[in-house]
Amino acid sequence: MEINIGNLDQIRPAAHEFIEKVLPGHNVVAFYGKMGAGKTTFIKALCEEMGVEDTVTSPTFALVNEYSIPHLSEGVGGRLFHFDFYRIKRLEEVYDMGYEDYFYQENALCFIEWPELIEELLPDDALRVTISEEDDGGRKVTIYN
Repeated sequence: MEINIGNLDQIRPAAHEFIEKVLPGHNVVAFYGKMGAGKTTFIKALCEEMGVEDTVTSPTFALVNEYSIPHLSEGVGGRLFHFDFYRIKRLEEVYDMGYEDYFYQENALCFIEWPELIEELLPDDALRVTISEEDDGGRKVTIYN
């Protein structure tokens, strides 16, 4: 499946479509794409569409940011963990942070930027999403199951 985002005005409807049609049944979502492709921007739009009230920023230095989701599904709230593994140098760093406690937590979502650096730790059922820049400056969101 693909979702095209022609410009920033279309990002919220694209995020809404992603949440409605793609996200159900997945709790770990791995976002692939080059630097500047729009991974953080799309994750921010997803968070806004899910009702996250906190300011959503890239966790580049913290590795993980945690947000409250008022209505994760069927009226049930939950947590969202936003990871950025760009600065990971060794897998031991991810083990030390207790990644399993995040990836396998009930009523929680994990959005992961730069998952290629921890590919072997991703759950088998992780949803894989690639965001790429188009020649016209728009973005293409490609979803793999």
